[in-house]
Amino acid sequence: MSPAFREWRRGEYVVSTDKDRLDLNVVHGFLKGSYWAASIPKEIVRRSVEGSLAFGVYRGEEQVGFARVVTDRATFAYLADVFILQAHRRRGLRKWLMEIVLSHPELRNLRRWMLATRDAQGLYREYGFTELQRPGIFMERKNTSYGA
Repeated sequence: MSPAFREWRRGEYVVSTDKDRLDLNVVHGFLKGSYWAASIPKEIVRRSVEGSLAFGVYRGEEQVGFARVVTDRATFAYLADVFILQAHRRRGLRKWLMEIVLSHPELRNLRRWMLATRDAQGLYREYGFTELQRPGIFMERKNTSYGA
């Protein structure tokens, strides 16, 4: 069984896995303007959060960032929807969030992590992510209703 939620503090910022604390208006507002989830309906965002291990970044009561991990908590994890709002960038929050996500007790020692990015390869390489070593073994089925 998983604990109800976990929190990490650094200065005036907190990262929490408490889904009740998430501001879905902030998450949806960012994602619907992103290249990877353009025009995503709020209901889809809500359902994606419900089915994931979600990490909110907060300054006081204000949500300023987010990441979620789709995982079985045993062998596989897909990192998705990582962002820090523009006004809070250049404070090391993305790297701090990545360190927390990758060291989360329920996510340690997984066999495979995956993610997709068009513009943040440098960040993810710092945490051991690489291009697919054997892309020919991977397949996808894509719904192009929204996003990239």
